[in-house]
Parts: sequence; C-alpha cells; structure tokens
Amino acid sequence: MTAYFVTATGTDIGKTFVTAGLIRHLRATGCAVAALKPIVSGFDDVARSDTGVLLDALGESATADAVQRLSPWRFAAPLSPDMAAAREGRAIDVAALIAFCRAARDPGTLFVEGVGGIMVPLDATHTVLDWAAALRWPLILVAGSYLGTLSHTLTALSVIAAAKLDVAALVVNESEGAGVPLGETVATLRRFAPGVPIAALRRGEPDFAPLAAALA
Repeated sequence: MTAYFVTATGTDIGKTFVTAGLIRHLRATGCAVAALKPIVSGFDDVARSDTGVLLDALGESATADAVQRLSPWRFAAPLSPDMAAAREGRAIDVAALIAFCRAARDPGTLFVEGVGGIMVPLDATHTVLDWAAALRWPLILVAGSYLGTLSHTLTALSVIAAAKLDVAALVVNESEGAGVPLGETVATLRRFAPGVPIAALRRGEPDFAPLAAALA
C-alpha cells in the first residue's frame, strides 16, 4: 500500500476536489485506490459532504456503513474540529485517530484527507500537523492562487519542513475569481520551494495526469 496524507494551507482550498480528482484519474487508469476522510466538520447533507464526494469518486454509494468507514468523526458545526466537537460535548481521541489511519490495509494507493489547514487544532493540544507527523506519510499540500497564497503556502511548507515531513507534491488549485495569474504564482513558489514537485490545476479544466505522474 502506498499512502498519502492530503492537507492544505487553509480551509476551503480544495483538498476534497484534489483527492477526488486523483481517485477518478487513478481508477480510470486501472489502479486500485482507496480514501479516508476521518474527520468532517459541517456535516449535514451526506451527498454534498466531503465524504459523499469521495465515495462518489470511488464509485460507492453513500450508505451509513460507507460514511462511517470513511469518516468516523463527524460534527455538525462548520468549525475547527476542536470547536465543532466541543459544541457536541465531545472530543477527538487523537491516539485513536492515528490508530484508525494506520489500520488501513487497502491495496494500491490510499489517500487520507485531513481537515482544514495544516495547523488547525484537533483538540486542546494537537493540530493536523501532529496527526501527519505521527503517520509520517508523504504529504500532498493543496494551496490556492488567491492574493496572499504565497505567504500562506511558504509558511505551511516551513512548518512541514520543521517537522521533517516529505512533501510529495504541492498542488496549486486555481482560486475562483483570483486576480493573480496562476502561472506567476507557480513560478514564484518554484523559486522559493526548490525541490518540491509543483502541479497546477486550472479551474474548469483541471488535468490530474501531471499530478498523478509526480506521485508515481
């Protein structure tokens, strides 16, 4: 099994879009692929949820069992996991979360999608970075192309490097209405992040083949 941890520079950047796109691309090429989205906040409509999107990409129905298998930690409030869990009088057991991910034994390629950005709190003392550091799987870091993304992306890369984690790919997902040219954003990131494979996804016409090739 080859496993990747999918994270981002922030929330609503496109982690699920990228993960689902990779799943569909790999399935279309005959590769075995699986996915987990262990934590979901803002969970209300299954079909529109991140979990529902991933199940659709996997060619599975969003049954109660399938949703539980992919996303055992689900919270209604669209907040950071620690806040969303607190609203329900609950807390995320980070040790159990890590064990859940490590227990996956799917053939082929496994994508574990995180929640929010790389430094989002999971509980009173742990962040998504701690989760990724415990697994020590290569990261797929998703960034946008909006004004400000350069600082956000380089900051995320800095904390990832400090944790001695590998970045398998940095994906610049073109932001809706972005006034910054995608190509210029990618060129700048290449200068400041030498050695990090970078793939760009254009809105409306994303091509996942180069990204999949970078992960091969």
